[in-house]
Amino acid sequence: MAGLALAVGVFVAVAQFAGGGHVLAVLELVAFALLAYAWSPLAFPRSLKAAQAKERTRQDGRPIIYWRPGCTYCQRLRLRLGRDGRRAHWVNIWADPAGAAAVRAITGGDETVPTVELDGQPHVNPDPTWLRERLRQFS
Repeated sequence: MAGLALAVGVFVAVAQFAGGGHVLAVLELVAFALLAYAWSPLAFPRSLKAAQAKERTRQDGRPIIYWRPGCTYCQRLRLRLGRDGRRAHWVNIWADPAGAAAVRAITGGDETVPTVELDGQPHVNPDPTWLRERLRQFS
């Protein structure tokens, strides 16, 4: 999705630029680039493998957030958590088969994300405000 947004942005900006709308072309390209960034894995904290995340959680008690690129619910959660989102361990289930398997085990066979493990309890698509309050206990 990120690549598609960027490609569309370039196409629209080139068409606008050719029509004489130089300022509008730049603004449109910037808007599409921001959209592409929001849809890309770059907007999320660095992902860990599920095994790494579980080990770190055993050490520090922080939650594990399972997510995947392009998921609007994951994007909503990430944006609503803001800087507090960096206090969790993030696992991209499309980059880690063990992470996808962990989510399927929690959700009964589906890969529904975001799925959060906190204090050994799973939470599927949790309320961002609730999770942000829990994350603030970690420094």
